[in-house]
Amino acid sequence: MIKKRKVDDLSVEELEKALLLKRRQARLERFQRLSKEGYSRNQALNGVNQALDQLLQAQVTPPSKSEVQPVTPSAMPPEKPRQKKITDMLLLGLEIVAVAGLVGVLIASYFNLRELNDEVSLAQQQAVAQQAAPTPTPEPAISLKVLPGGHSAPTSPGGAVPDVPLHLQQWVQSRSSTSAGAIEIEQQSANAPTRLVIPKIGVDAPIVNGVGWEDLKKGVGHLPNSAHPGERGNMYLAAHNDIYGEIFRYLEELEVGDEYFVYAGQEKFRYVVKERRIIKPTEVEVMLPTTEPVATLQTCYPYLVNTHRLVVIGELAE
Repeated sequence: MIKKRKVDDLSVEELEKALLLKRRQARLERFQRLSKEGYSRNQALNGVNQALDQLLQAQVTPPSKSEVQPVTPSAMPPEKPRQKKITDMLLLGLEIVAVAGLVGVLIASYFNLRELNDEVSLAQQQAVAQQAAPTPTPEPAISLKVLPGGHSAPTSPGGAVPDVPLHLQQWVQSRSSTSAGAIEIEQQSANAPTRLVIPKIGVDAPIVNGVGWEDLKKGVGHLPNSAHPGERGNMYLAAHNDIYGEIFRYLEELEVGDEYFVYAGQEKFRYVVKERRIIKPTEVEVMLPTTEPVATLQTCYPYLVNTHRLVVIGELAE
């Protein structure tokens, strides 16, 4: 009856009723079409509801059957397969285990370094006590194949790794020998190095005779039979950078022109950096004697990796 009357003759209530009937008809047609296209009941209802919501927000009359666009499958919310959920959970579990393992390794490394540094504190105290009442000790002959400062302890499998090759051992043996081949040990002179001070990196450490594993626990090691402070020749000093006090932890920060001081008792000698190198552990030629009075500082490099050696060479300043 409403359809046969003109729109102008309809009341507001009749217009609203006509609009409601038209919307219901459009919704039913859309639902039937989506069902025929293969959508499930819930998907078809969701598509119809979305279309009606858009119409209500725009405050327009429902479109005719020809204007209604079919809802594509991509518009429907995809259902996450259960297998993918299980895979994501497994991956998350593996990530958690990996992070936990990394944290465990870092904690173990920290406590190992701490234990080593505690050992050096005790060794340095013993070295200070020995310097208070020094007793002459024979200087042992050295046979090294790599530069000192590595982490090969005497308790390692196969023992400690020696440090200077055979063709260079003559430079680090005792300075005189008897005709029968017995080595005559020269006693340590009064001007042997006892202390190293590097103001730029905050180093103030005792110097001990020797560059072996036990020696470097006590402080900076002085290569036996290398030059003494102020003498012509190569005074060779080595220390660790990541264990036993980390004395040379920041040695790499020294630059050409920086100064450091070596003491022989109360006497003080000033050296100025003229060169720095990063070399392989087998390049032991850096320990050879020189014609000029120099002091060579050496440590492992890089920090905590120790595949190379860092060498800082300073000249005696007049």
